[in-house]
Amino acid sequence: MTDLVTFGETMLRLSPPRGDRLETTRELAVQAGGAESNVAVGAARLGVDAAWLSKLPDSPLGRRVTSELRSHGVSPEIAWADPDKSRVGTYYLEHGGAPRGTNVIYDRANAAITTVEPDELPAAPLDGAEWFHTTGITPALSPAAAETTTALLRRAGEAGATRSFDLNYRSKLWGPDEARDAYETLFEHVDTLFVPHRDARAVLDRDGDAVEVAHGLATDHALDTVVVTRGDEGATALTGGDVYEQAVFEAETFDAIGTGDAFVAGFVAERLRGGDVSAALEWGSATAAVKRTTDGDLAVTTRAEVASVIDGADRISR
Repeated sequence: MTDLVTFGETMLRLSPPRGDRLETTRELAVQAGGAESNVAVGAARLGVDAAWLSKLPDSPLGRRVTSELRSHGVSPEIAWADPDKSRVGTYYLEHGGAPRGTNVIYDRANAAITTVEPDELPAAPLDGAEWFHTTGITPALSPAAAETTTALLRRAGEAGATRSFDLNYRSKLWGPDEARDAYETLFEHVDTLFVPHRDARAVLDRDGDAVEVAHGLATDHALDTVVVTRGDEGATALTGGDVYEQAVFEAETFDAIGTGDAFVAGFVAERLRGGDVSAALEWGSATAAVKRTTDGDLAVTTRAEVASVIDGADRISR
């Protein structure tokens, strides 16, 4: 039986060597990257039986995505589309230090995922899963993707799975008002919510500190668990009226992309192993720390490596 099923878009990430500009580089490294598949990979690397649901063109690039995810232990469960009528989304990542900074350019219009329908996705993995996860990126992609997100959350609930949702607000996809309306219609189908504190304020209109935000969201939307992330200040979780705090673990940042997804992966993996919310926060934070030391979107790690971070690394207290 599958432990974890995720649903969403995975793109191909194209990156020039560090220090090179996109407009002058002659080389691009290719890697798979997408919030939900990042979570599936991170959890699979920690011993979870994970599957990823999506729609891709039946093309070399579509198969490139699935082969990379499969190499990390994830089972891709795909609705294959006509490659003449759809495509794989891409994004370009140009690493740059201060004062230039890192630049991200998305090219995802008309990706196969934008036409996805619930009935064309394989149903068996979700029907037997213990946990279902998706993010706020997916419903922003198209009306069809939004409808499928809702349908899968409903189906997962009917099947008895725990359902988690990472807000993952992207201003390049939609504005805060449209996003808030969409998110709040989904919350009734969510058990565990992950939300950055900054987005709780800017998108959900939630004032107050992390504990106040968590209490408000849990009360208003009948959420079992709310995890409020605060960047390098750590994370706060509320569940059953109890509050848990987790500081970050020290890490030398090589690539920060995918850090939030690694946190979710560690959290979910520990919950699936039977750990409580406090332990899940610790595993999430440690997995995120390891992710920051590696290139690419994916948390390529092991249980032993993450456990060693928990056992021996210093926490940064803010």
